Amino acid sequence: MIKHILIAVMAIGFVSCGNNTSKEIAMNSSHDHMQQEKVYEVKKSNAEWKEVLTASQYNVLREAGTERPHTSPLNKQYAPGTLVCGACHAPVYDNAHKFDSGTGWPSYDRAIEGQVERDTDYKIGYARTELKCNTCGSHLGHEFSDGPRKTTGKRHCINGVALDFIPQGQELPPLRK
Repeated sequence: MIKHILIAVMAIGFVSCGNNTSKEIAMNSSHDHMQQEKVYEVKKSNAEWKEVLTASQYNVLREAGTERPHTSPLNKQYAPGTLVCGACHAPVYDNAHKFDSGTGWPSYDRAIEGQVERDTDYKIGYARTELKCNTCGSHLGHEFSDGPRKTTGKRHCINGVALDFIPQGQELPPLRK
């Protein structure tokens, strides 16, 4: 009887180990797939970006820098309108989804559907969710789970220098290709 139980336990252990290996292979394959460089609709060289962006825009948008808190006029901008990526001018946020997070950076509970991608950022030693323009790959800010509970519960903490505000009723600029 004990011999049968021992064989059964060993068989379960063997099958479990086999499944873990296949999951690890699948995860590694998926991870390798995620490592491939994404091709964006708008792509420029660093020199081309430097020609069209200010030094502070370039630092945030292309080098994933962070502006100082409480420095952006967009932090207190609540008028109806659309926020476009400061690099390529793709629409990324509707100002109707803005809220005062008290952090000193413009904060939104969601992006315009399909316009912002999420990536993992380890720049400060631990994983954070980086938010990037889905059209040109520029860094916008980070996502946190301390946003308004009545809506999404998310806080998109965005660098104001990464955005341009277009008031409601004004035509959006064309993509900067």
